[in-house]
Amino acid sequence: MAAPSSHISIRKHDGVIRIDFVDRNILDELNIHQIGEELLKSVESEFKPKVVIVFANVEHLSSAAFGTLMKFLERVKSRDGQLRLCELKPRVLEGFTITKLNRLFAIHDSYQAAADSFK
Repeated sequence: MAAPSSHISIRKHDGVIRIDFVDRNILDELNIHQIGEELLKSVESEFKPKVVIVFANVEHLSSAAFGTLMKFLERVKSRDGQLRLCELKPRVLEGFTITKLNRLFAIHDSYQAAADSFK
């Protein structure tokens, strides 16, 4: 059996961890579980991580994906870090608004605005 492919791309630049979703639809339970593990791994060796998740490719998110993002936010906070979200398409942003998660997450229009918000 082939190794599962990564569902996110992780890069670090100027002290900011940039995470881009590879998949357009984040709906499948197994994929969401794998994404959760990849997200947690991205900050496990970081103290005070500054993380930006870029949603430019994402068209749909399931409720389980929202749960995974909330767990990740808690992990980042437990490491005294900060998390920003950016480049959400209107439909995805609507999901955050309906669930009132837009109050929990710092959401920015662009990666640059999100990265600059750490300064």
